[in-house]
Amino acid sequence: MTAQGTALRFGYGTNGLADLRLDDALALLADLGYDGVGLTLDHMHLDPLAPDLAARTRRVGRRLAALGLDVTVETGARYVLDPRRKHGPSLLDPDPEARARRVDLLLRAVRVAADLGAHAVHCFSGTVPPSSGAAAGGAPTGGAPTGGAPTGEAPASDVATGDVATSGAPVGDPATGDAATGDAATAWQRLAASLTPVLEAADTAGIPLAIEPEPGHLLATLADFHHLRRLLGDPPALGLTLDLGHCQCLEPLPPADCVRAAAPWLRHVQIEDMRRGVHDHLPFGEGEIDFPPVLAALAATGYQGLTVVELPRHSHAGPHYAENSLPFLRCAAAASAPTAPLTAAPPAALGAAASGAAPGAAVPGAAAPAAAAPTAAAPVTTAPATTTPATTTPATAVPEGSTP
Repeated sequence: MTAQGTALRFGYGTNGLADLRLDDALALLADLGYDGVGLTLDHMHLDPLAPDLAARTRRVGRRLAALGLDVTVETGARYVLDPRRKHGPSLLDPDPEARARRVDLLLRAVRVAADLGAHAVHCFSGTVPPSSGAAAGGAPTGGAPTGGAPTGEAPASDVATGDVATSGAPVGDPATGDAATGDAATAWQRLAASLTPVLEAADTAGIPLAIEPEPGHLLATLADFHHLRRLLGDPPALGLTLDLGHCQCLEPLPPADCVRAAAPWLRHVQIEDMRRGVHDHLPFGEGEIDFPPVLAALAATGYQGLTVVELPRHSHAGPHYAENSLPFLRCAAAASAPTAPLTAAPPAALGAAASGAAPGAAVPGAAAPAAAAPTAAAPVTTAPATTTPATTTPATAVPEGSTP
């Protein structure tokens, strides 16, 4: 602990090292000086469906211990359950048996995390099936839908803490919106029901389940996270994965203020560069994020988990980006130290969710929004992957299953 808060601990995601054997990837990260790894369970890296999963997990655990690496278990593998549908089936699938396959994957991830002594298990909601007609960010004041148009606006501080309602009804209540909101309510109920056994297992194992707001998904924003939290009755095992690039992409608050607002629920952090309104994970320096104040805010919260670089579209040059990312982050963290705030978050940003009082629109001590980041949620697009990272590619509308 420093005068500015907790020293940050950086990791790198194996989804950005998909062309390396897992053992080679772990050795590389240890050699480069990383504190840990975001381990995505996938067919090439600790296959969660392999019959010898328990034995392989024990071997990985021994290797992590020998290398001095901590770990968070991630579940964002694109085709681990279905070779034809990216991230399918999801927790929102209309078919109960399909949803059960995703639940089973998460239960396996909890067991792996417990065996590895992981900080958390990461997960996501998935996109709303097209047949339902509901937009992503299904809470009326949530994030950008699949088509890219905002679903509504609210004061930025209210959105970040989830303290938003319409006519006194909870966010996402079908009584407050149109027919599409009712479809979204069905999706939220499926999500809550699917996560319930996973949360019970996580609670028993003592491993937080950290759900990630994902552009284009049902749960797309911090406001959507709070809607789920309330829908489930605020279970102690439910935490938040905060992707700092996603904050730049579509949250109404700047990333540093998102960190302060999310602090009480923060269990896992992902980091990369990104541009406003474009869901494309970029190497550091190629986007719009001002990292020193963001890392200062994160350190000030006392967060003790890993901050994991997520560049899943850059595996073709994974070792190069892993080597360059850590010095960048260390320099940004060092630059932030003299002016880092001493409190995790102002009461106006964090107290409302616990007390029910509406926070003020202004956030004391908050960094001013960057010129490229408007205060309202922006339409989200995603750029296709390229083989040359510096090449600019045309943005396209977010497709179904848009997670990188």
